Amino acid sequence: MAGFQHSIRKEVSIAGVGLHTGLDCTATFKPADVNTGIRFVRTDLEDFPPVLANIDHVVDISRGTTIAQNGHQVHTVEHILAAVSGLGIDNLLIELSAKEPPVMDGSAKPFVEVLLQAGLAEQSAERKVLVIDKTVSYSDPGKNIDMHVLPSEAFRITFMMDYHHLTRNGTQTMSVYSMEEDFVKRIAPARTFCLFSEVEQLKDQDLAKGGSLENALVFVDRPIAPGEIEHLKQIFNIKGEVAPGDDGILKGQKLRFENEAVRHKILDLIGDLALLGMPIQGHVVATRSGHA
Repeated sequence: MAGFQHSIRKEVSIAGVGLHTGLDCTATFKPADVNTGIRFVRTDLEDFPPVLANIDHVVDISRGTTIAQNGHQVHTVEHILAAVSGLGIDNLLIELSAKEPPVMDGSAKPFVEVLLQAGLAEQSAERKVLVIDKTVSYSDPGKNIDMHVLPSEAFRITFMMDYHHLTRNGTQTMSVYSMEEDFVKRIAPARTFCLFSEVEQLKDQDLAKGGSLENALVFVDRPIAPGEIEHLKQIFNIKGEVAPGDDGILKGQKLRFENEAVRHKILDLIGDLALLGMPIQGHVVATRSGHA
C-alpha cells in the first residue's frame, strides 16, 4: 500500500465564502517538497504563518474541525483535507486569504476538480503508512458513539449514522472499500447538512454565516410552523418558497444520492483522519460519530 509520495504539478486556486465565518476566501494550492505534509498558510496575516494539518493541532471540533499552530487558527478544514487525502496527495501548501476555506457547494467535489486540473505528481520519497496490526476501539456511551479500527490490507471505511427522529432516511449505512475507485464519484460530491431544528441554534452561536440552501442540505426533523418558515427565509435571505420536500429535505433541494448524509459523514471522517499525517492501512468502522 505504501508507494511513493505525491504532490501537485502546478498552482491552482478556488474562491468562495467560509461556511461558518461567511468571510470571502481564496484557497491557492501549491506544490510542496517531499515530507512537507499538508500545510495551510494564512496569507491574510503578517508573515504568512503556516499551520500544519496535524492531529496535535486540533483545538475545536464542535461544528467542524479547527486547527491552530502558534495561535493562528484555520477553521473547518475537513472538506478540503478530504479532497487532498482522497486523491492521495501527501505534500501540499494551501494558502488561505482568510481563516476558513471556502465552503463552495458544501462538498469536496470542487476541491477535487481543481486539484485534478493541477495534476498529480509522484515524488521520490516513499509514503509512510500507519499500519493497524490489532483492533483499536473507542466508545462514548453517553453519546452512543462507537469506533473500531481493524487490521485490513487496505484503507476502508464503514459508517452507520442514526438520526431516528428524521421522517425519512434517518438510518443509513455505507462502506467504502477502495479510495481510488470510490472517492471521486461516490464520496466527494456528498454535501454537508444540518437538521431544521439546528438552524436557529447555529445562528445563535454566530455560526453558519456563509450557509445557504446552495451549500448545505437541511433535513426536516420536526413539523415546521408557518412563522418558522418566514424566519428561515430571513436567516438565509431566501426569496422563493420554503417548505418540506418529498425526500425529507426542504423543497427545492435535491439529493445527489439517496444516502447523501452518510456519504458526507464518510467525507468528514476521511478529512479528519488526514490529520494523522499519513494514510491508514486499516478498516475504520464508525457508528454515530462526529468530528470527535
